[in-house]
Amino acid sequence: MDAIILSDRHGIIMRANPAAGAMFDHGTDDMIGKNVNMLMPEALAIKHDGFIQHHIETGEKRIIGIGREVEGLHSDGTVFPLHLSVGRAEVDGRLMFVGILHDLTKRAQTEAALARSQRLDAIGRMTGGIAHDFNNLLTVIIGNLELLDARTPDDAQDALIRDALEAAELGADLTSRLMIFARRSNLKPVKSDLRKLCDSTLVILKRTLGAQIGIRTEYAPDISLVLVDPVQLQSALMNLALNARDSMDGKGELLISIADVTIDDTYMAQEIDVEPGHYVRLSVSDNGAGMTPEAQKHAFEPFFTTKSDSGGNGLGLSMVYGFVRQTGGHITLYSEEGLGTSFGLYFPSLSEKSASAERSHTGRYAAQVPFGKGRKVLVVEDNPNVRRLSVTRIRDLGFEVVEAVNGDEALALLRSGIQIDIVFSDLIMPGSLSGYELAAQVAVEFPHLKVLLTSGYASDIVAARGAVGENQDVLHKPYRQSDLVARLQALLVDDPEG
Repeated sequence: MDAIILSDRHGIIMRANPAAGAMFDHGTDDMIGKNVNMLMPEALAIKHDGFIQHHIETGEKRIIGIGREVEGLHSDGTVFPLHLSVGRAEVDGRLMFVGILHDLTKRAQTEAALARSQRLDAIGRMTGGIAHDFNNLLTVIIGNLELLDARTPDDAQDALIRDALEAAELGADLTSRLMIFARRSNLKPVKSDLRKLCDSTLVILKRTLGAQIGIRTEYAPDISLVLVDPVQLQSALMNLALNARDSMDGKGELLISIADVTIDDTYMAQEIDVEPGHYVRLSVSDNGAGMTPEAQKHAFEPFFTTKSDSGGNGLGLSMVYGFVRQTGGHITLYSEEGLGTSFGLYFPSLSEKSASAERSHTGRYAAQVPFGKGRKVLVVEDNPNVRRLSVTRIRDLGFEVVEAVNGDEALALLRSGIQIDIVFSDLIMPGSLSGYELAAQVAVEFPHLKVLLTSGYASDIVAARGAVGENQDVLHKPYRQSDLVARLQALLVDDPEG
């Protein structure tokens, strides 16, 4: 629903609908009587009253009757995009302004994801064309060098020819990898069990990575078969593992996990260009240096690398991306600087189950049943967009929600005596308390409270195994609403007071 705000000639809010309060994270009653510039970033807020006065004096219209995209300010200080339409009216001789505001956050996220996808597709088409032409040139070069080698008995010249052949073959290998990124390689897909492919690859990886890299696996007991090229799958896994080794500077832990997952429209809101349905997810996670947000934006582009000039050619991740996409799958990247990186490779499942039927029973129907009435959840999340989504999801289930931006603030709220039934916390947060440390402290001070932890970083689950108590559970991002419903319901069933 769009926000509707009525203000007087001085910009004082006279009325606001509930959607306005929800959009800006303010109580609707708290907004009445305050200047509308409280909902604007500082740069716009300090000019707003002047804009109104200028319009009243001159009649010049900048937004009134026109509408434009502007920025709004949430109560927590975060800025978000919105479309604003303003109308002017006189009621009983009083000048009033009516603003209608539409939140553009989801549209902006979708446009960014689409732009990223289009950029990679454009690079792929260009790269494929260049690689194709270079392959033709290298074919001629290699063929003539081989003919020359057969006809030249001179040892000195023979050495030069062999060097040239090796260089040409390296060039051919480079173009073949570019063709993989461009999704023009000749794949040979067969029905495969990813667990078996990973296990056979791990035999090589254990020797390659070195004794100081620990490798752990988490395979779900029942995994659907997928249609993949075994050689390319093992090559992709090798690429990700070697990148992880470099990120961990030769010492750390690598987690490889495999599970069946279902992608529905909730996931689609976050990741574009993915068909809904059943997938098998292969996750490769490390606890290395992590990637900067800027590096994550370009990670799959060919020749982009965070290594030194001699440390890599920047084709490893682009090859993995091209292979997964050509297979009909999808790849995700989650990383935290200083904590590690997790790649998720999604391959279409050969399961006969109906994706739409399962969503109707385990997703939307369950999400529409409010079972949390009379209970309160403390949501602890530093990312404002994720926190806002979590709050909305949990409120839709009938719970009251209290928010905290980190573990320290959450613990302070609990110690203040606020009544909470469930703590829902991210694992990785700024401040002195991580999600695990918050959970451990809650177990000591508030043993009656249930804790549900969540993270997009899979290796956290392994690294802290045994560090959390029986009352704590972990929900892996991205999760479906039905997954959240199931975890919360399980915690309430276990509640002796429930």
